[in-house]
Amino acid sequence: VSRVRATGPAARQGALVYNPGGPGGNGMFFPLVAGLPEWRRVGAAYDLVGYAPRGTGRSGPPLSCQDPAEYARTPTRAPSAVPGPAEKRERVSAARSYARGCARRTGPERLASYTTLNNVRDLHVLRAALGEAKLNFMGASYGTYLGAVYATLHPAHVRRMVFDSAVDPDPAGIWYRNNLAQGPAFERRWGDFRAWVASHHASYGLGTTPEAVQSGYDRVRAALAREPAGGVVGTGQLHSAYLKAAYYDEAWPDRAAALSAFLRGDPSPLIALAAPDPAASAEGENATAVYTATLCNDAPWPADWETWDRDNTELARRAPFETWGNAFLNLPCAFWPVRERQRPVDVGGPAAAALPRTLVVAAERDGATPYPGALELQRRLGAGAALVTEEGAGTHGVVGGRNDCVDRHVERYLLTGATPGWRVGCAPHPEPAPVSLDDRAASTRGHPRALLPPVV
Repeated sequence: VSRVRATGPAARQGALVYNPGGPGGNGMFFPLVAGLPEWRRVGAAYDLVGYAPRGTGRSGPPLSCQDPAEYARTPTRAPSAVPGPAEKRERVSAARSYARGCARRTGPERLASYTTLNNVRDLHVLRAALGEAKLNFMGASYGTYLGAVYATLHPAHVRRMVFDSAVDPDPAGIWYRNNLAQGPAFERRWGDFRAWVASHHASYGLGTTPEAVQSGYDRVRAALAREPAGGVVGTGQLHSAYLKAAYYDEAWPDRAAALSAFLRGDPSPLIALAAPDPAASAEGENATAVYTATLCNDAPWPADWETWDRDNTELARRAPFETWGNAFLNLPCAFWPVRERQRPVDVGGPAAAALPRTLVVAAERDGATPYPGALELQRRLGAGAALVTEEGAGTHGVVGGRNDCVDRHVERYLLTGATPGWRVGCAPHPEPAPVSLDDRAASTRGHPRALLPPVV
């Protein structure tokens, strides 16, 4: 656990605990936002508290499913847009092997302990250890689901909660159908990136239409399939780097510039952008293991490959960008070596009537947590839940970003408990300027991502 004390003790309102999502995200960095001017008033009123969830970082022993050196081995291949039978057999075999590795390296009993319910129990213990009768909490992405389950199980211990980029908490979607829902949402955001690049053809020379930009990306991918850049950037590294463009629009200038440079014969920007850092391999492997274990343990998943194949084949016809990548990432859950899976908590219900006011924040075009999930979470949290929407935008993780309107609502809620009404909209933050270092610096102003690379 990490903490920075409130700077204005006379106005102290307690501790504000942050979870960055994942699951598998390490929130130890969060108190560093106390040094940012955008957090000054909140930092005066609250101790800012981050923590590493169980199995993550120093909350060990760290969960591991494979040798970090194997995890970091490059280059790798991204899934084909239309994988054939041989590729599918290879991916199924790899998923089985990964699931077995989780049990072998962790032990079946400890492996079964990584669940949202246990994360909620840990959060309840942390609240008490901080000396707080009631929890002030801000969660992003999966952190919203964690917070929602906490609020359902412990409504009397909730003071203020901010849910940033909300997961759809409907038990029927946890987690298989929620992951299917990401496919079309990521496709839409990938389209937003391509349209932005096309609108800046004068800067990048990648074409004046999204289709032309896609053609350029496909040429780069084909070239990397033949010969990885620098021997380390294959199609897997390319896809991982450009998936970030579907999460964060501040990533757009760098990604567009790297594509442009590669097609002009200079692979160095792409190598700098996409080559993994060997020093971070243990942390990355750990985060992936915690993500997989938590999601696989949390709910039943289809155990037959035929269901996955049918659903994702159909989905990939209209959302090819990330459908198969997402499917193969989560496929170990089909072969998970834990006998008893959890049943997802029915978020809300009678507990909603006992909750104080809460605040949900969402971007309308978010790819990782599609916007209908924010509407469902608000509905389940009851009449005291308000929703602030950044309209026409899709950055994943809205609070403390570039949108002053959103941040004013969040700050006012944390300081006073007041919400802005049932549903309010904020105009989108400005799109990034092409190849502008100044704009890239401004785009992360005040956000925890300014202090740590994002966890995806």
